[in-house]
Amino acid sequence: MTNRKMHVLVVGSGGQLGHALKLQSSQYPEFSYTFWDRSDLDISVESWVHERVTSLKPDVVINAAAYTNVERAEEDREGARAGNTLGPSFLAEACKSIEALLVHISTDYVFDGNSKTPYTEEDEPHPLNYYGQSKLDGERAVDAVFDHYFILRTSWLYDSYGHNFFNTMLRLAKERGELNVVNDQFATPTYAGLLANDILLLLKKKYVEHVTIPCGLYHYTHAGEASWWDFARAIIKESGLSVPVHPVDSSRFPTKAKRPGYSKLDITKWKTNTGIRISTWEEALQLCVTTASIE
Repeated sequence: MTNRKMHVLVVGSGGQLGHALKLQSSQYPEFSYTFWDRSDLDISVESWVHERVTSLKPDVVINAAAYTNVERAEEDREGARAGNTLGPSFLAEACKSIEALLVHISTDYVFDGNSKTPYTEEDEPHPLNYYGQSKLDGERAVDAVFDHYFILRTSWLYDSYGHNFFNTMLRLAKERGELNVVNDQFATPTYAGLLANDILLLLKKKYVEHVTIPCGLYHYTHAGEASWWDFARAIIKESGLSVPVHPVDSSRFPTKAKRPGYSKLDITKWKTNTGIRISTWEEALQLCVTTASIE
């Protein structure tokens, strides 16, 4: 390696993870950065991806762009496929042509929730909804192109920025004075701020400190598990609100897209290979609330 700073391109910088990466980037001055939102690059347009990425020639591309509306994906399959399957494939092709690393984000929704133990990277995926299928197809599309990637499956991603469960609970709590939240779906809430930090820390360890960390598929969440009800109660408590949160069965809220009842991810491989400290989901939530109050 020369003394030139590695150049990191973040696509999808307008979303919650992209926004978090932009905030965390100042903590990692070892790299130079370019941040593109959808107006800068629509990853579903192959010619645009090839032209812009190959012209920029970054060393690393972090794909924080995705089609994330689980419900809408059931009907808008073309849109979900464009954002979650074709886009990652185009990025992988561009990265391969310039020998760049691709960091791609995937989801726990590639699993059906029938397991009684946390899912490992070796477990066979079986999505219940089209969103999960489109994300799984995206993983496979990347892998079909090359092997110079980190695919990070995560779950229940949230942040104080953007449209997500965290902000929705706070808004509804203030509007309604009480909440009804499902208590029969379990996984691990994951704070985008910490995921962003740990992605950049991973890059620092691998490329600046020269720690041997194999590329491949990894599961990344915080430690522990929760139901949506557990998570909602914790959000309300940490935010200092006095609003009752009632547990209800998911049948109270019929949805077009089926959700896995249990989709906790096993993070042993991540912990073993990276050595990066994992926070509990409760610690991560406290950090999110504290950071939001400062901002």
